[in-house]
Amino acid sequence: MKTAPAAAAPDPTRETAPIVQLAGVVAGRPPSGDAPGDAPTAVQAEFDTLHRARAFAEPLLAGERFDTGEDALAHADGVSAILAAIGAAPSMRAAAYLIYAGDYLVKPEEAIAKAWGDSYASLVEHTRKLVRLQRNARDALGDAVLDAPHRAEQIERVRKMLLAFSRDLRVVLLRLASRLQTLRYYAASKKACPLALARESAQVFAPLANRLGIWQIKWEVEDLAFRFLQPGDYKRIAQLLEEKRVEREQGVEAARRRLGDELRAAGLRAQVHGRPKHIYSIWKKMQGKGLAFDEVLDLRALRVIVDDVPACYAALGRVQELWRTLPEAFDDYIARPKANGYQSLHVVALDERGRPVEIQIRTTRMHEHAESGIAAHWAYKEAGARGYSGVVAGGDFEEQIAQARKAVLRQLLAWERDLAEPDGTAGDAQGLFEDRVYVFTPQAAILELSAGSTPIDFAYALHTDLGHRCRGARVDGAMVPLNTPLKSGQTVEVVCVKEGGPSLDWLNAELGYLHSPRAKTKVRAWFNAQAQAQTIARGREAVEKLLQREGRTSTKLEELAAQLGFRHADALFEVVGKDEFSLRNIEHLLRPPVPAPDPDELLAQRLSRGPSGPATTAKGGVLVVGVESLLTTLARCCRPAPPDAIGGYVTRGQGVAIHRAECGNFRQMAATAPERVIPVAWGVPAHDGAAAYPVDVSVEAIDRQGLLRDISEVFAKERMNVIGVQTRSVKDTAWMTFTVEVADAARLAAVLAAVRQINGVRTARRR
Repeated sequence: MKTAPAAAAPDPTRETAPIVQLAGVVAGRPPSGDAPGDAPTAVQAEFDTLHRARAFAEPLLAGERFDTGEDALAHADGVSAILAAIGAAPSMRAAAYLIYAGDYLVKPEEAIAKAWGDSYASLVEHTRKLVRLQRNARDALGDAVLDAPHRAEQIERVRKMLLAFSRDLRVVLLRLASRLQTLRYYAASKKACPLALARESAQVFAPLANRLGIWQIKWEVEDLAFRFLQPGDYKRIAQLLEEKRVEREQGVEAARRRLGDELRAAGLRAQVHGRPKHIYSIWKKMQGKGLAFDEVLDLRALRVIVDDVPACYAALGRVQELWRTLPEAFDDYIARPKANGYQSLHVVALDERGRPVEIQIRTTRMHEHAESGIAAHWAYKEAGARGYSGVVAGGDFEEQIAQARKAVLRQLLAWERDLAEPDGTAGDAQGLFEDRVYVFTPQAAILELSAGSTPIDFAYALHTDLGHRCRGARVDGAMVPLNTPLKSGQTVEVVCVKEGGPSLDWLNAELGYLHSPRAKTKVRAWFNAQAQAQTIARGREAVEKLLQREGRTSTKLEELAAQLGFRHADALFEVVGKDEFSLRNIEHLLRPPVPAPDPDELLAQRLSRGPSGPATTAKGGVLVVGVESLLTTLARCCRPAPPDAIGGYVTRGQGVAIHRAECGNFRQMAATAPERVIPVAWGVPAHDGAAAYPVDVSVEAIDRQGLLRDISEVFAKERMNVIGVQTRSVKDTAWMTFTVEVADAARLAAVLAAVRQINGVRTARRR
């Protein structure tokens, strides 16, 4: 298999190579790309995945070059090697190959998901998006000096890094390794590095590596960016280091051997290594403190790695016995760790010739964290609690991961604030980060919320049901009111009941319980569902009582609803519960209709008896001249009611249809078939009590809330039963048609006059 070699690192980074190798050895993981022979089966499977990923990417990347001119496969190999140096799992190194292979696939996310799974596809997708966002921001900024007007662009890039971290830390680690490899390529090829890329490396990537505690990448990125941004200063420091190299190496080696012998004589197991200071750090200290090169005290440095914390302080005692130390240069980062979790003892001692030597004393675990930072924790998480090659992560593993995530997020948020207000005063970019907050669940998962969000918003963001049942919240372990605005970096725990729903107070904007529009929508939906359920229950009760009165309790409700034109029974119950559908309609459906006589026989009977025959009263309260027990129906087109002038028309199948005399339909039918017209008149109904006749009333009004209720109250006050309502609203105008039951249409004029007095009603008339 053809393998393009990774670009070599520039000279100044050669001195850090032993530390890179040491990090792999201390962590118990192989520094090279080959799997150890005694690796567990699961770890061997990960290395198999790594090899398969490279084999998958090689034909796609071979011969391809990036816009920087770098060979694509060589870049992927370099990124994989850098990830291995900081202790990343083989599965993450495999992702590096898949990410770059994705640039040469038609649908990369789909193809990788199918071949490698959703986890790799998600990682590829997020990394590719972050690359595009960073490239667009860098291209927009160009090589301009990063003054105040351009600070917003830089902060926005930091935000993208933060967002990427909030989804998957691996995205950020991959981007750091990729940027370091790109800088190495420019240094090795002697090509001019674009200033925008070098500046972004120094001002975004190096601080990010620092916040994550990945010192290896931080130092090398700083040195390489410094080399491209300020080549004169870089060369001057490098030459001074080269001139002092032999003397420095001899002094460091002598001090290392003597300290190692002293520690062994004291019974302490320790590894003692020499560490040169990187170029950018020397220049920064010279500039910050106004020092000459010879006045930098930590050009010679030793690192002591022991088993545990008591051994650290025992080693410190031996150092103080062996050499004279400078009290003003002592720092105890074990008792007081740095914000990013860094721990170590720092002391400056003077050797036999009075030359300063900086000595760092730490445990193996502290050293691993110092070199790989959060990446070390993530490597353990990917490998499982036993780690690689049987190395135990130690302590409560999941709790360590949770605390690591929290520490890193707080560091990134602090970095944002530093950038937004570089001098302690509000800068041009203030407010860019005020619209979002990042908080933790108790399991250390990161949740992104809009600024001003409360614990209730947090609960609804996790799950709708959790939001409904939320009754309290703990923020960083302390109980707080539910309308407390959350801040970035806080850990939020929701206290909820087993059953229950939201409070109406939550929708009161003045009380400040809800900030998120999404949460407000969910609360309103819950109350709407409760109101609908009550309406349906009320309608169901009314329908079931009717069926009991009619002796039809065996009627299937779904079939009844379908016969009435509803999709399901709840739809019928809802309109009944809202009083928008009269129970009379159900009664009419349940009671079988009276069979209608044949119209031809009815007409022949009328002609044989003549107009002088006896008049009888039909059940509808209508007298039909000359025919006994004749079925009559009131026409729907004109809705006749006493004392309207009426006429009858013999229909096919429905008996005699009763129309108002001025009805347009009746006049047209009478002109077409005059022989079917039959004299009719209002009479006394055959059943006891007054008859009720349906009448349609049209109302036009200005649409407003409560209009339908006000009109319905007028009809109720006048004891007129409303059996049907149709409404339509267009551009603030409402058209309503009410079907009311009346015994005497003459009373309708007074009722309509009362309706016209209602606020907003323009017209009210009978149809």
